[in-house]
Amino acid sequence: MRRLLALTITLVAVLGMAVPGAGRAADAARDELVIGITQFPSTLHPNIDSMVAKSYVLGMTQRPFTADDHDWQLACFLCTGLPTFENGLAVREPLPEGVEGHGERDGVALTYTIQPGATWGDGTPVTTADVLFTYEVGKHSQSGISNAELYRRILGIDVIDAKTFVVHADRITFDYNGLGDFRVLPAHLERPIFEQDPATYRNRTLFDTDPTNPGLWFGPYRITEVASGSHIALEPNPTWWGSKPHFKRIVVKVIENTSALEANLLSGAIDMIAGELGLTLDQALAFEQRNGQQFRVHYQPGLLYEHVDVNLDNPILADLRVRKALMLGLDRQAMSEQLFQGHQPVADTKISELDWVYNPDVTRYSEDLEAAGALLDEAGWTDIRDGIRHDAAGEPLQLELMTTAGNRTRELVAQVLQSQWRRLGIDIRIRNEPARVFFGQTLDERRFTGLAMFAWSSMPEHVPRTIMHSEEIPTAANQWAGQNYGGYVNPEVDQLIDKIEIELDRDKRKAMWHRLQEIYAEELPALPLYFRADAHIWPKWLDGIRPTGHMQPSTLWVEQWGAGTG
Repeated sequence: MRRLLALTITLVAVLGMAVPGAGRAADAARDELVIGITQFPSTLHPNIDSMVAKSYVLGMTQRPFTADDHDWQLACFLCTGLPTFENGLAVREPLPEGVEGHGERDGVALTYTIQPGATWGDGTPVTTADVLFTYEVGKHSQSGISNAELYRRILGIDVIDAKTFVVHADRITFDYNGLGDFRVLPAHLERPIFEQDPATYRNRTLFDTDPTNPGLWFGPYRITEVASGSHIALEPNPTWWGSKPHFKRIVVKVIENTSALEANLLSGAIDMIAGELGLTLDQALAFEQRNGQQFRVHYQPGLLYEHVDVNLDNPILADLRVRKALMLGLDRQAMSEQLFQGHQPVADTKISELDWVYNPDVTRYSEDLEAAGALLDEAGWTDIRDGIRHDAAGEPLQLELMTTAGNRTRELVAQVLQSQWRRLGIDIRIRNEPARVFFGQTLDERRFTGLAMFAWSSMPEHVPRTIMHSEEIPTAANQWAGQNYGGYVNPEVDQLIDKIEIELDRDKRKAMWHRLQEIYAEELPALPLYFRADAHIWPKWLDGIRPTGHMQPSTLWVEQWGAGTG
């Protein structure tokens, strides 16, 4: 394996050697910015599907009510101020009869005011009518909204005036005043489409059928051109209420193959590579050695968790002994050191050591082929033929591994996983797909049969309800809502998630977080690999970009980007 990795890194260093072209950087005006990313969004609807590519684009065209900032503190974006108990905009209230938790806990009334100048790109103000419509869509069981749990918790919304509303939530959580997942929709455009047939709304929304409609966007930029699978062009939104953005045109160009992405940068076809969806760390390290004089390379450690989801409906993977054997069959530390020079630390669970709730005392898996083999023997995979294990019925120990096609490091890691697991007698069949298919259908509709490798981006102390709670398993009946793609079910985990959210005492909450991580490491609902560091590559002349290290993209502050003197 070490020889394989060393050879691969050598090839990476050789590939793409070129003299950076003057290209776009020679343009003195610099009023256009071309950004390279590796994935095309499966949808542009803000509340359907979870995809980094979509978040990156929508960071320029919309604003969430709230989001964590660069200091990992909750801040208002679309609202004028956070409601708190101290300022009186958050008020405890008893739950009404008939609501789960009545008599056991309080709910909370939260008053928000929309930015006075917030206006859709067609001149229609963003108002509480949009808030009520968004709530209606989110509450509908057939709408296909990704985070349906958020809307189930909202008991109702009272309108004070065109810009002010009160959210009545059924519990007080430690992050009670965050409203980041409530992404407002334009009622004047989307309501007729939704009311025609809520069950098929996700396939008919204007965000996908007419994405250049200016009335869909209210951020610093609006989308003016979409070429599916190729690029998205954006121009300044004349109704934007904030600071005037510098660039007259931004093009987000999709190049799914990371080697081709690097070549496009060197040739001048693109100006920068977004760290959120760009070169892998090993490529960026090699790129900086060759081209550090022409470009700035910024490495941002963060909460991006690379892992392998396991389909627990597969009887092979439903056996915990097999999942533990898969972990013991990997040398993840060698992968981190040889592929990423140690910049991407091995993960024990989905919680990073950068997060204050991190538990360092969980079960850790290092390479132990003897222990892994014993577990597979115990699970009944004892008959080895031509190097592959079989059970008593003669069935081979064969699993399919999927990830995003064109991502060179993921494809390499998949091959390393395949090679290492082959030593245990496990036959891994690799089948990769374009990101828009992998994220838009395969994961959402749980079409993968065995293993799926991808990353979760999260916020600090982000409660994993949508990916671990048993109520969040996507099914046809719930229009594939939820992100518990593996089908994990554990009553204690459900209870912990429910309790963590409403525990306001930090010490008690930390203890529950520690227990959740212990269960994760022991039961392995997914196979942890490592925490990624994003590699941002910018031209010397570009100023103002500040990556966050969490799930909010740098584009949420795109109006601060500009052309400097570099």
